[in-house]
Amino acid sequence: MPEWSFTLLVNQPLTAEQADVFDHCDAFADGSVSYTLGPENPGDFARVPDASALRELSCDIDAPTLLDAVAQVARDLRLVPGLRAVGVRYDDIVTLEEATQRSGRELSRRPAESAGFPAPEPGVGGTEFYSWRKIAAWLARHGDDVPETPPDLRVADLALRLADALEGVDVPPGVLRALGLPAT
Repeated sequence: MPEWSFTLLVNQPLTAEQADVFDHCDAFADGSVSYTLGPENPGDFARVPDASALRELSCDIDAPTLLDAVAQVARDLRLVPGLRAVGVRYDDIVTLEEATQRSGRELSRRPAESAGFPAPEPGVGGTEFYSWRKIAAWLARHGDDVPETPPDLRVADLALRLADALEGVDVPPGVLRALGLPAT
């Protein structure tokens, strides 16, 4: 089963109590989902170098599809009181293995064999990282129709954003049905 790496956006930074529930929840015991805990005082969030990271979960999930992986984490996240998924995104920086997964095309040999293939991004360490946008553009120039954002990711992100928008809003069932949504 493939492993899918993505960032799940949550409705709020985790509180110390939520982090404790998260850390002791069987659904997250394998370490495939991680978070950054901010300061105890929410007023100090502005002093965190990247406060947006406090509303992100880094996920590496084994699932048949990306949509299944996102749905699994979003469902399990509801086990933590007050926390819910509100969006999802892919990061631009990828390994060739991740780029192969996203494109559905073998890319591991392309850098050595293909003129004009994007060079690795500057970095540190032995692993080479690439810009997904540059790889997608290179594939498009070579006749491969690879969307910059996979359909599964778009569907998951839109569904989570809609669910968040509907949270606590009283929408009549007839209106939901007229919009093509299930009336729950």
